[in-house]
Amino acid sequence: MAGRPARRSTSRGASSRSKTRDVSDAADVAGVPRDRGAPDADPEAVARQICLRLLTAAPRTQAQLATALRRRGVPEAAAAAVLARFAEVKLIDDAMFAKAWVDSRHHGRGLAGRALGAELRQRGVASEDIQAALSELDPDQELATARELVARRLAATAGMAVPARMRRLTGVLARKGYPAGLVYRVVREALEGEGENDRVSFDDLEVWAEPDVDPEGAEA
Repeated sequence: MAGRPARRSTSRGASSRSKTRDVSDAADVAGVPRDRGAPDADPEAVARQICLRLLTAAPRTQAQLATALRRRGVPEAAAAAVLARFAEVKLIDDAMFAKAWVDSRHHGRGLAGRALGAELRQRGVASEDIQAALSELDPDQELATARELVARRLAATAGMAVPARMRRLTGVLARKGYPAGLVYRVVREALEGEGENDRVSFDDLEVWAEPDVDPEGAEA
């Protein structure tokens, strides 16, 4: 008789288990008590369990965790004590969060400093940590990323009138937080490179929308 087929394990499940172990191991090494089973009436125990569960799913800022604890009715004093302990042992580190966010969102989504700063402010990161993270964003890399974004979309605008192409391409960069001067330069270079030598003023182009910000905090 044929044996029962082996159950397949998914890479997603393995990744989730690995992340859970990483946070749990970090909690053990740092000496942060972990609560097993249902939380008891101790508000700090409840707060620890909530924070560890959220950190297992994804990195969080101190402000995000504070909001989550407040929504779950954890007393302010207990929440503050737990968050202070987690910050002390580096289970939460807003400065490192900001640096990682800038690196991943710039390379992954092509966001410029203005949009990245807006995202980090939404997540409650302090201004000094935002500025420190953004200072590591190389202006030459930002320019190269802007050119790459325009190059990806250039073919899709072929056949349009020059003003329409300009609106489409400048809108792409504006929504990702690039400054006007850089946008004008990159788009004009791209169009002139295709032989579009007609000079069209940018003055009347209505493209300066809000940065491409994800309000929910999910990674793209």
